Amino acid sequence: MDDKKTIAIIKKVMPAVVSIDIAKNVSDIEKEFPQESSPAVSESSNGKPIEKLGIPDFMIDKRGMVEVGGGSGFIVSQNGIVLTNKHVISDPKAEYTVILNDGRKFPAVILSRDPINDIAILQIPSEKLPYLKLGDATKLELGQSLIAIGNALGIFKNTVSVGIVSGLSRSIMAQADPNAPPQEMRGLIQTDAAINPGNSGGPLVDVNGLVIGVNAAIVSGAQSIGFAIPINAAERDLNDMKRYGRIRRPLLGLRYIMINDTLKEKMNLPINYGALVTKESEHDGGVVLGSPAERAGLKENDIILAIGDKKLDCNHPIQDFLENMNVGDVIELAVLRDGKQISAKITLSERK
Repeated sequence: MDDKKTIAIIKKVMPAVVSIDIAKNVSDIEKEFPQESSPAVSESSNGKPIEKLGIPDFMIDKRGMVEVGGGSGFIVSQNGIVLTNKHVISDPKAEYTVILNDGRKFPAVILSRDPINDIAILQIPSEKLPYLKLGDATKLELGQSLIAIGNALGIFKNTVSVGIVSGLSRSIMAQADPNAPPQEMRGLIQTDAAINPGNSGGPLVDVNGLVIGVNAAIVSGAQSIGFAIPINAAERDLNDMKRYGRIRRPLLGLRYIMINDTLKEKMNLPINYGALVTKESEHDGGVVLGSPAERAGLKENDIILAIGDKKLDCNHPIQDFLENMNVGDVIELAVLRDGKQISAKITLSERK
């Protein structure tokens, strides 16, 4: 991609890229730390705190709010619909402000969070805004040129990096923060375009300026390895919001691990593929109570061999199939139980 074309695309896309500032009340921040570790709080002549947890007075506004982080996003409609990552707006006690490329600031209303993918939909009170058109990530090819735009490190606004598609359908385990449980993210676009903390939620665009991904993750300690969620997942969420007023995701109701040669040998299983239904802990059984799977009679230690005529294995887990299904769809599972193969028809319900 030559310089002139790159510059033209950036000028076209940049007006619709936003920064998302995250602010919290000092008292809420203080509660998150052990009381004994909190430093003494002194007061100025007007009674305002000079320092709480090492936060200088000038960083605290009149309402006692202080900026604690930042992320990125992008506008996808003239009436102020904004896409970002779910982990960017995950704190229920925080306030989120969307800052446009021209400097205007708007309070953000969280419309919905995707329960599966790291995607969230916001809205700001403004009209006739510049917005980005969505492309089709299923048509991406290795080596294709890409541009990532975002708010790098929460400091350097409107940061641009250029790269290529380094890999497709990648799977990683990611954590939004050190205290959060790991979450598997599948079907990701891998790129060598620089993605840094703060870029999260920004757009990954193609040579036509169409969004093909939402910047989401990096590999700690690695260079030139970034990941984006294919835009098709976000587009599905947007369509759900228009049709139902919320994001709808189908629920099967199974906890499982995918079987490979190692697991087959370790657990003395009869086959080296499929999904073994198993509990995650003492409190979380392999079959979710009240779920479609329970109503269909599935049990722990069942092995799900296939959905319809599609065989399940480590490269084709259950979740990949559910991603392309809708609430109310009927699926047929091939199940191995006590050495015998049985079938189960299940109607998918809505994930709450």
